[in-house]
Amino acid sequence: MQKELTKIQQNILDYLIELRSESKTPTLAEIAKYFGYTNRSTVQQHLQAIEKKGFIKRNPKISRGIELTFDNNYFITRPILGEVAAGNPLAIYPDSIDTVELPTIANVPNDSFLLKVKGDSLKDAYIFTGDIVIVNPNLQAENGQFVVAILDNEAVVKRFQKKNNVIELHSENPECEPIIIEETHHNFKIVGVVIGVYRTMAKKVV
Repeated sequence: MQKELTKIQQNILDYLIELRSESKTPTLAEIAKYFGYTNRSTVQQHLQAIEKKGFIKRNPKISRGIELTFDNNYFITRPILGEVAAGNPLAIYPDSIDTVELPTIANVPNDSFLLKVKGDSLKDAYIFTGDIVIVNPNLQAENGQFVVAILDNEAVVKRFQKKNNVIELHSENPECEPIIIEETHHNFKIVGVVIGVYRTMAKKVV
């Protein structure tokens, strides 16, 4: 029977879960560096405790020998509803175009949906082609937030800025000009606020 984890043990486990979703397993040195430990033996002690509580299994003969023992409970397959442009507008498709395995610790509120980013206009915000944005349609957009908007039946993801009756959608790339829209534009609608970005390191080569 699994026992309750301490706060630092839970943080380490969450880190392992996040990397597992990217098809990666960290070494002791990488865990120590991530959490700011100078002594790997401290990490070793935490991992031993996590293992005793039934959350992981370790192979001491392998540098990346940490295995999660509860994959089916901590990952859930979610649909990606379409692509959203970080660049020129793209269409959002009515049906799922793909799926992704997200850890259950990911913040995906009810009614939220996933879109895949295409383009490099948000690169300076560290949002890249192939990333998955988690979009909450129930939030009111505020200045400075990233939003997904429909403009003339196509979708973009940009930083939102409202000035008087004008809405500006800004990129995070000096080569891209902002999109300026009158608030009364009849083919413009904000469909949600971006509340998270998910990235897997094991991306397909196309």
